[in-house]
Amino acid sequence: MNDSKPPDPDASNDADALPTQPDRKAVHAQVDVLLDKLIPDAPKRQRKFMHQLIYNAARAAQEEGDVLNLKIMARSIRELRRGFRAFAPWSDRQKVAVFGSARSKEDSPEYQMTVECSRQLVEAGYMVVTGAGPGIMEAANRGAGRENSFGVNIWLPFEASANKYIEGDPKLVEFKYFFTRKVVFVKETDAVVLFPGGFGTQDELFETLTLIQTGKNEPCPVVMVDPPGSTYWADWDAYVRKALLGRGLISEADLELYEIVQSSEAAVAYIERFYRNFHSIRYIDGHLVMRLQHAPTELLMDKLNAEFQDILVTGKIEVAPAHPHEDDEPDTADLHRIRFDFNKRGLGRLRAMIDVLSAAVTPEQARTGHSFRPVHRITPANELTDDEFEK
Repeated sequence: MNDSKPPDPDASNDADALPTQPDRKAVHAQVDVLLDKLIPDAPKRQRKFMHQLIYNAARAAQEEGDVLNLKIMARSIRELRRGFRAFAPWSDRQKVAVFGSARSKEDSPEYQMTVECSRQLVEAGYMVVTGAGPGIMEAANRGAGRENSFGVNIWLPFEASANKYIEGDPKLVEFKYFFTRKVVFVKETDAVVLFPGGFGTQDELFETLTLIQTGKNEPCPVVMVDPPGSTYWADWDAYVRKALLGRGLISEADLELYEIVQSSEAAVAYIERFYRNFHSIRYIDGHLVMRLQHAPTELLMDKLNAEFQDILVTGKIEVAPAHPHEDDEPDTADLHRIRFDFNKRGLGRLRAMIDVLSAAVTPEQARTGHSFRPVHRITPANELTDDEFEK
């Protein structure tokens, strides 16, 4: 026998009170009421995502009995919000993440090369993003200067504070969780430069390569710098070729995802060459759309179709107009586009295609420089359906 009584609809007239049991319709209705109060004039699409954020927070409050889980969710949202807010005023600037050992001393070759590399990156128009700690991170902030530096710091028990070249700056963001810090690093940077380092440097490198290799991030330049007399990255490359490629654990094309150089000038040139034509990608109606800074010629299109048939599922690589789905990225409207049915596996080959596109840019075109606002590296995903959203 069930002695429970149905809820009394007249028991409370408080429209702001959340139901004590999961009631999706009631939660949706109350979220709409709250949004009407907070952002009544918000664009429809912005309101949709705000609704999803608040709805999921409300559902977590109803379903989650573990305070630690709620604490992690709340802290994660706060850290992401603060991170995105810190970068927002400089969203029109391309940025390079610089990684390397926190133990490198000021008089070491890698420290001095990092200072020079960061200085050259700024001269080329980039800002520099580091983990804000000592060693290579300090050298990168030092070379870039405070006005062109960001610090994305993680709280560690053995590193008391950010380095003096970024400490106290509004472009310094503190994180408790590595994963939220990683999201901000990935979203806000357009290239990665790595100097010799320990587990943390290797973690940043392998995760960056994994995200690109699996298509979770847009292609981007990943360049490792060996200082004079160092074989650190040459040894790493030998390991990758023997232990991974030699065992068939990666493909030959995956070696296209990174470059090893021996000078700051070569590192900067590698990044500049990558963005000589390529701008960004997006998947639309099952096809990959690659946005370019310069119009591809008929001869170039013939070359692409001859060399990259192996990464097509069907059809050809074609010139394409902007799609209505791209209206949410108005800064890309005037870019040129190619479109194709990509197999989503050949990311190393896709990286090789970008090199072909860069090589096709004429000296006159190259002098025009970067004239389009950057779109940062997380590949835009399809929006959730109503059924997926409710799960």
